[in-house]
Amino acid sequence: MLAAGLLAEVELVATHRHHNALQTVGYQEIFGFLDDKQDWPETVRLLKRNTRRYAKRQLTWLRRDPAYQWLHPDTAEEEIMALLTAQVNEEPSKKAD
Repeated sequence: MLAAGLLAEVELVATHRHHNALQTVGYQEIFGFLDDKQDWPETVRLLKRNTRRYAKRQLTWLRRDPAYQWLHPDTAEEEIMALLTAQVNEEPSKKAD
């Protein structure tokens, strides 16, 4: 995120920091840096830590939902397409289960 220009982006939207969309991982850590609450190395540390924590919460949430089917990254494209085709062609009553 930093290499992609997060600092410059946050500087551009800093006057709108009260909006919910800016109360997220990434923005909050950079706002802290801009407000002199922490130095740059601490900002980077917080950004990495909070991003990892957020990703872990997302995975925990998604793993509980049986509607998601997890595939290994090495799964062949043909196998993925066969799974998708089978799901699209399922009867609507089966999808609701």
